[in-house]
Amino acid sequence: MDHRASERDLELLEFLAEHRLALPAHVAVLLETSNAAATTRLKRLAGAGLVKGHAGFQRFYQITKGGLGMIGSSLSSPGTNLREYEHDVGVAWLWLAAHRGTFGPVEEIISDRRLRSHDGFRDPQTEPLAVRLGGFGPRGNEQLHYPDLVLRTMDGRRVALELELTPKSRTRLEKILAGYGADPRYDGVVYLVGRPLLARSVQSTARRLGISDLVHVQRVRSTASTSASAAIARTAGRTHATDAVR
Repeated sequence: MDHRASERDLELLEFLAEHRLALPAHVAVLLETSNAAATTRLKRLAGAGLVKGHAGFQRFYQITKGGLGMIGSSLSSPGTNLREYEHDVGVAWLWLAAHRGTFGPVEEIISDRRLRSHDGFRDPQTEPLAVRLGGFGPRGNEQLHYPDLVLRTMDGRRVALELELTPKSRTRLEKILAGYGADPRYDGVVYLVGRPLLARSVQSTARRLGISDLVHVQRVRSTASTSASAAIARTAGRTHATDAVR
C-alpha cells in the first residue's frame, strides 16, 4: 500500500529502526502525544506495511523492511525474542530519556543495533565498534561485547549505558568490565540495575579490577509495564553523562 509519510512518521520510523521493539507509550513520549494517537499512527503505518504489530505482554511494534527502505536505513529488520522483552522495552526508554536530555546534553545516541550493523559489514582488519573481550568463542569468532547504548557528549567523550536487569556470571561480568577498562574509547560506563544484588555485583567487580572511577551504578525500577515506564527515566536522570567520565 502506498503511504505518503509525514515528518512525524519519518521521525517515528527512525526511532523504530534503532530498537528491536517499541510500545505505543514510547511513541507517545517521542512524539509528545497521547497513547491513543500514537496507537492510531502505528496502526496506519502497519496498514501501509512500514511497521508490524505483535500481541505480547503488551502490544508492541517493529519496523519492517519496507519501513527501513522508507527512511533509507541500512539496518536489518529486527528479530523477536520475548525473553529479552523487558530489557528491550527498557532500552527504548533509556534512548528516549537520553534524547530528552535526562543524561545531560549529548551529540549522538548510538544503539547496539547500529553498532552491530557496522561491525557486521566492517573489514576484518579494522577495529570493531564493540568492546573487545579477548579470546575467541566456540565458533572461532572474536569475543565482543556491545553496550546497550553509547552516548557521545558535546565535547566528544563516549559513555556506555548498560541496562542490567538480570545477573551475569561472575566470569562474564569480569570480562565485560575488564574490556571496558582496557578500551580507551570509553570515558565512562553507567550500569542501570534493577536490584541491589546487581548493583553490589557490578560495584565489587569494578573495585577488584581497579576501575571504580570508570564504572557508575544507578538503580532503576522494572520497565516492562506502562505504569512503570517513566520510572526508568526519572531514576536514570540522577546520573548525567558528563558526570560519568574519568
